[in-house]
Amino acid sequence: MRILIIGEGGRESALATKLHKDSRVTKMFFANGNATTDAIGKNVHLSEIHELRDFAIKEKIDLTIVGPEAPLVAGLKDEFKRHDLKVFGPDQKVASLEGSKAFSKKFMQTYDIKTAKAVIFDAYNEAKEYIQTQEYPLVIKASGLAGGKGVVICDTLEEAEATIHDFMIRRIYGDAGIRLVIEEYLQGFEASIIAFSNGEQLFPCIPVKDYKKAGDGDKGPNTGGMGSVAPSPEFTQEHYADFEQHILEPTITGLKAEGFSFKGIIFFGLMVTKKGTYLLEYNMRFGDPETQVLMALMENNLLDVINDCMNGKEVQLTFKDEKAVCLVMCSGGYPRNIEIGFEIVGEDKVKHSQLLHAGAIRRGDKVVSNGGRVLNIVATGETYEDARKKVYEDASHVHFDYSFYREDIGKF
Repeated sequence: MRILIIGEGGRESALATKLHKDSRVTKMFFANGNATTDAIGKNVHLSEIHELRDFAIKEKIDLTIVGPEAPLVAGLKDEFKRHDLKVFGPDQKVASLEGSKAFSKKFMQTYDIKTAKAVIFDAYNEAKEYIQTQEYPLVIKASGLAGGKGVVICDTLEEAEATIHDFMIRRIYGDAGIRLVIEEYLQGFEASIIAFSNGEQLFPCIPVKDYKKAGDGDKGPNTGGMGSVAPSPEFTQEHYADFEQHILEPTITGLKAEGFSFKGIIFFGLMVTKKGTYLLEYNMRFGDPETQVLMALMENNLLDVINDCMNGKEVQLTFKDEKAVCLVMCSGGYPRNIEIGFEIVGEDKVKHSQLLHAGAIRRGDKVVSNGGRVLNIVATGETYEDARKKVYEDASHVHFDYSFYREDIGKF
């Protein structure tokens, strides 16, 4: 098979590394890829949907896997389907479950999916009036795609007013913030469950814990993810039963009722409170850095799982009885202002873990930083501490200017 993977982060490196072991995969292309994918296959610099479509036709691509959300929300699957090109992912309408928080919240409310109480606003004055009467903390979300940064927990009315002004008037995230979802704050811990879809059924993976804040102890600004562990140590069988009954099953019911059949991935972003498990959001693709730990533990052949889903077959997912830890090494200043182009040294000293490039590219005979989240270091072990020791031992040998990472990933 000839495979095209769209994306350039650690998630794509993890998928590529897993697929690379399969002898049926004869060639892999990556748009736009990174230093890991460059060593596995061929990186191609394409971004527009019509460019990707033309490339897939020219190179006789058998399967396209989409990592990030933006191409799906922009309708890549729809365009590829018109040319009989297979894509593992949803069409534009179904991708709206991620692309529009207003759309997904209405879906949750319609199908009685357990979620935070929320109101949707299109008008600035109405949103401003609403927050005068609410309890705090309060959560304000930009409805559209904002690179994982369009959610603000406001502790005071003043913060809420400033956030609404930033989103709707200053438009710091462009059109993403001209419609808002304002919802109650849920106190608890987060968990991620990624499920494969065969068009009729959903097949969930083990739950993952993602570390979203930039600093130790969950301090600092939100990021795309500073690390992950699997399975989530906090997520119990009772939590899973609640998820299955009040989120998973009604989601399947809603997808069928709306005619939202798709073959791809659906990601459940969950909040577990004293009152049970709630759905925060859907993503319609593999998570990052959740995928990195799932691929490290998955016993299935990934290509078999994808092919079975594409053919509408049932899937039996199995995972090693081990723990996995992923540490994300970042550029100084992330998730705000960053500098790139710094040489990465010490990769040859990584002995106990898998090193996956994310925001890193090859420049001549060197590998240099090229983004905010630069490297992923992934290890497995019998315990979280076993995996954690491997990851941090290897991370201590890898350096680039101004790099940083959290010290508490997998520490319980």
